Amino acid sequence: MLNDDRDFRRALERASAWVARYFEDVADLPVLSRSRPGEIAARLPAAMPEEGESFDALLDDFESIVLPGITHWNHPRFFAYFAITGSEPGILGELLSAALNVNAMLWRTSPAATEIEETALRWLRRALGIPERFFGVVYDTASVSGLHALAAARESLDLDIRNRGASGRDLPALRVYCTEQTHSHVEKDAILLGIGRENVVKVPTDDAFRMDPRALAQLLGEDRAAGHLPMCVAATIGTTSTTSIDPVPEIARICKEANVWLHVDAAYAGPAAIVPELACLMDGVEHADSLVVNPHKWMFVPVDLSVLYTPHEELLRRAFSLVPAYLETPESDVRNYMDYGVQLGRRFRGLKLWFVLRSYGRRRLIELLRGHVAMAQALAGWIEAEPDFEILAPHPLSVVCFRHVPPRLRNDRAALDAHNAALAERVNSTGFAFISTTRLRGATTLRVAIGNARTSERDVRETWELIAKSAHEG
Repeated sequence: MLNDDRDFRRALERASAWVARYFEDVADLPVLSRSRPGEIAARLPAAMPEEGESFDALLDDFESIVLPGITHWNHPRFFAYFAITGSEPGILGELLSAALNVNAMLWRTSPAATEIEETALRWLRRALGIPERFFGVVYDTASVSGLHALAAARESLDLDIRNRGASGRDLPALRVYCTEQTHSHVEKDAILLGIGRENVVKVPTDDAFRMDPRALAQLLGEDRAAGHLPMCVAATIGTTSTTSIDPVPEIARICKEANVWLHVDAAYAGPAAIVPELACLMDGVEHADSLVVNPHKWMFVPVDLSVLYTPHEELLRRAFSLVPAYLETPESDVRNYMDYGVQLGRRFRGLKLWFVLRSYGRRRLIELLRGHVAMAQALAGWIEAEPDFEILAPHPLSVVCFRHVPPRLRNDRAALDAHNAALAERVNSTGFAFISTTRLRGATTLRVAIGNARTSERDVRETWELIAKSAHEG
């Protein structure tokens, strides 16, 4: 059946009422989906319908089929990976952006999309203490932001790979430097850019899982002596597993001396620099050649929105700009964001960032992020007070890594790993909370990440009590 405007209005009213109710009731839902593999697909028709269906039918199936298969990232006790918040202002921005359905590729294809993005990124840059000379551009995720940063780093070498390519030429091996704690997207981006995994050099880390600057300097020297060409060093402010903070000022000095591009991944921790006592997180980024911050990780912007900042706007543009005749425009004093990336089509993502920054305001953002860090420190204190638990990494921000070490398993590493993996599954199977695991120095590690706007200290405390109780049931 065909839906008319009245049907659409009723569907919008029903959907908006559902969204409001969802936020009121989400804490009562199981965090981790209980669905089994293939269970949802088995309830779906094999082919699309011949005739159109009503909005009510779509929403009915959303509630009965889709929702049971949802892991609720908006849940206040979602503590896995990096907790995120689909906030109300962000959702409004998404709704209006979808309704407008613009392609923000050129200034003229929607001037507001370009100028709102520029404005929101200027606000964010100033709030985080990033130098004014850094140009910003929105992509979807840090993986894609990082890809563009590495492409710009390659372009900076003046090898004319843009025109001549890399194959069939006598070029030295390009090298990228990171650590075993660096997010995997750096390695994936190196694969995509033709650098190859063998040329991603893992720099040793110290006891706090931070890049060792002296080891970096030695590796750079050895590679040059071997005829390789260092292309980029990827440092991290807030690594994925432990939120460790690489010593960016020291790394920046080494990169400057070696004339190597410095990329800083602050996807998770970058937003926390808005908190005055955490502004030091950005120490050294003024010397970076590129910097990534993800407002969708810890600034309550719905997924997805990642920002790449760089002082080398023209270099990034040179790496990607390609203007066919059908995209030529008469404006010469505007920014066409299509020139700064591999994508031509660009969503109006800047609208939801602008809405979130305006709706929360600087003061409320500081209050929430400061609260998340305080909750993590409280959790660490509870863990340290239990004799059979141990903290496995520093916890400067809102993530705590730890494990349960019953005396009978202390000297049996394999059994200890299995015990902690099983402990995480017992906790998650309750539906009350969702935590994740990682591996640190080869040890299976429990990981609690706090970052949802609705999370309270009670949520953290009750989750800790569940973990402690479940640990003694295994």
